Amino acid sequence: MARPSFAARLAALAGASLAIAACSAGGADDSADATDNEIEPRGSYDIDRATGETRARYTADDGTTTTMRSGENVPVALPADFTVFPGAKVTNNTRVEQADGLLVLLALESEAEPETMIAHYRAQAEAAGIDVAMALESGATQMIGGEAPDGTSFSFTATREDDLTEAQLSIGRGLE
Repeated sequence: MARPSFAARLAALAGASLAIAACSAGGADDSADATDNEIEPRGSYDIDRATGETRARYTADDGTTTTMRSGENVPVALPADFTVFPGAKVTNNTRVEQADGLLVLLALESEAEPETMIAHYRAQAEAAGIDVAMALESGATQMIGGEAPDGTSFSFTATREDDLTEAQLSIGRGLE
């Protein structure tokens, strides 16, 4: 059975959070019917207008809480063995946490060539015990990916346009 991609899961989480927040965002109603029919909110979704940071929180029936922070200024905290490519600018950072599970999705810009960035992240992934079993190249885009025995998944994609490489790093483990 194919598992949905981390991007699909992230989109579903954000959408579910937005729907939940919309359900609980109604105005005050003093009638008895309103209190009898109110739905207890299971999550929240908020966008900071000053920074553009998005925050979402959702609690499942079993009590498991999933949180998400996404934005250019969200502090970067990568799993052990991984670093931001030297000199790269983080243009977006999405972090999803659930119990012991984690997904980090970084968008980067760098003047470095994709091959140089790929080599950097391949070495870090292998040092983290990830079997980098996939490598693709299509035009200006290059991608590598793999998985560790503990279920940690990894992918790195880099696309060169003019004098700039735009890249995306994804590291995830333990999200249901």
